[in-house]
Amino acid sequence: MKVIKTFPYEILGEDHVRIRMTDGVHLSAKIWRPIGSNVLPVPAILEFIPYRKRFGTAIRDAVNHRYIAGQGYACVRVDLRGSGESEGVLEDEYLPQELDDGMAIISWIAAQPWCDGNVGMMGISWGGFNALQIAALQPPALKAVVAASATDDRFADDIHHMGGCLLGDTLSWASVMFSYNSLPPDPACVGKAWRSMWLQRLEGSGLWLEKWLRHQRRDEYWRHGSICENYGAIKCPVFAVSGWADGYSNAIFRMLAKLDVPRKGLIGPWSHRYPHFGEPGPAIGFLQELVRWWDHWLKGIDAGIMNEPMLRVWMQESVPPTTSYVERPGRWVGEPIWPSAKVEEIEYDLAPGRLMLATSPIATREIDNGETVSIQSPLTVGLFGGKWCSYAAGPDLAHDQRQEDGGALVFESEALTAPLEVLGAPELSIVVESSRPIAMVAVRLSDVRPNGEATRVTYGLLNLTHRNGNAKPSQLEPGKPYRVRLKLNEIAQVIPVGHRIRISLSTSYWPLAWPPPEPVRLTFHLKPSQFRLPVRRPRPGEDETLHPFGEPEGAAPPPTTMIDPEHHSWTVHRDLASDNSVLHVVDDRGTVRFEDIDLTVKTRADEWYRSRGDDFRSVNGETCWERSLSRADWSIKTITRTHLTSSATDFHVRADIDAYETDAFGERRVFSRSWNCKIPRDHI
Repeated sequence: MKVIKTFPYEILGEDHVRIRMTDGVHLSAKIWRPIGSNVLPVPAILEFIPYRKRFGTAIRDAVNHRYIAGQGYACVRVDLRGSGESEGVLEDEYLPQELDDGMAIISWIAAQPWCDGNVGMMGISWGGFNALQIAALQPPALKAVVAASATDDRFADDIHHMGGCLLGDTLSWASVMFSYNSLPPDPACVGKAWRSMWLQRLEGSGLWLEKWLRHQRRDEYWRHGSICENYGAIKCPVFAVSGWADGYSNAIFRMLAKLDVPRKGLIGPWSHRYPHFGEPGPAIGFLQELVRWWDHWLKGIDAGIMNEPMLRVWMQESVPPTTSYVERPGRWVGEPIWPSAKVEEIEYDLAPGRLMLATSPIATREIDNGETVSIQSPLTVGLFGGKWCSYAAGPDLAHDQRQEDGGALVFESEALTAPLEVLGAPELSIVVESSRPIAMVAVRLSDVRPNGEATRVTYGLLNLTHRNGNAKPSQLEPGKPYRVRLKLNEIAQVIPVGHRIRISLSTSYWPLAWPPPEPVRLTFHLKPSQFRLPVRRPRPGEDETLHPFGEPEGAAPPPTTMIDPEHHSWTVHRDLASDNSVLHVVDDRGTVRFEDIDLTVKTRADEWYRSRGDDFRSVNGETCWERSLSRADWSIKTITRTHLTSSATDFHVRADIDAYETDAFGERRVFSRSWNCKIPRDHI
């Protein structure tokens, strides 16, 4: 990334500005704004997240907000209530209190002498979520939002569930926040109050995993904060951004189709990162694009951004399978509107082991007792599936699918005689019967190379009890055939000449998704089943004239010293004698000193996902996070542990938190708490 040191506007920084909420609680903000903005006010941009502006996102914040401020904006980065140096307790995601606070912050910003009354809101992940949610509340000063790696549907398309299946990332993400919530504010900002604020958080933030597991279907808990409940509530322009390795690319397509405001969508090859930090690459000059967006909607300057295609995506070329990529080869393509009338569907019939061009419409086919195939997958199918949402913090993408396909039903096309360019969501329409009342199916689309290597292109999951929707799941009648439709994740991918298309079906996908209560055999009726592939024909005249993205730029990050290096690994252990399988994930972020605030930060996480043979009672996930903060005269450490298991009828959660402070007498534990919860399974 090119570091920009000189900007059109000279910047003033304010590190710990206290903003009073309506109930008297003060939230902490860091502000970058042009010198002289008290006299010549400027538009403002808010980012509102819980990841601790002092160190958690300090590098990213400086790169982003100082850069944008240097173009004539006031950038305001606020820690959520109960996080960082903000008072209060953070008890869950996207609570009404959080959205009320966001509304109050926007009103406060608009009333400041350095703000001209026009406010934008931006964020990635949590900050993208609440930008959309607050936009739906229509604060008068909010004129536009940028939502990266965010969703419109908290149940159907977030880190908790997919197709009605419980995601393994639910445990992982709950553990991240369990650990974050255990940290105190910085005494350098809040003074002697830090200890009482810390203990209040430790006592009050709770065990979020337990809260989430008590909502295993789409109920009011998940409808809150899901803007898909009323797209019409959003009245301001929206710029939605994601990446193909991210978990949130599907939402871009839905929002472009459903929102009725000026809107743009951008999807690159990236994981869960802003595009100028994009991995896999190529990264782009995203901050330059943000300035064009904000100039248009907050300053009224026509920078041409709204004259470009509504949707712009990276059309990925074929690559060999691996768990991490430095760059994904491809090219940018654009669609003036979405859905696009220029994307066609190719239909395929399924026969044992084969995928063939369809001979008749599926609507004319009846369920019959003709040709069937069945599968009861090993529990370990999915060990090489990677994470639901890649963070590019290690080898967390799907590996060679040949390692999974031995436990799946496979349908494969002939070698292609012409390339296919897929753009959109492939869909499987299939007739299935189950041997058990609760079952799931995983569907994977792979690009099979001439040498046999199979690269997963996209995939989808469906809890078959959610076949008629996520609000009212219903058990299956064993032996009864059901017609179901399963959409795979949206994708843009070239499948070259000589390669084959493979569809793989399995009854488990652990640990990406929690398996059903007991082993299941699924039987598929092939004659009334069909696979649809959305195909975009190349349009060189349009694609080659797209506005070129610049190279990544940003402001200088704060000075840091890496004391201990990072280490990230994904290791699969198989004990053939005991038939135990373990996926061990290490996310060691090393030890870093932030020189400008004299703060040393150490972070390490370990995750273990275990199973034994086909014993569905053996499935369990365990996490352990250790964090420490220190400077010359102050040091704390927290350790959080979470263990999730299940029986045929219940989930079992055990969790512990221990907090330590080091003083002149040595290290002493100042807080400890344990949880042991049993939560009934609800059609999962």
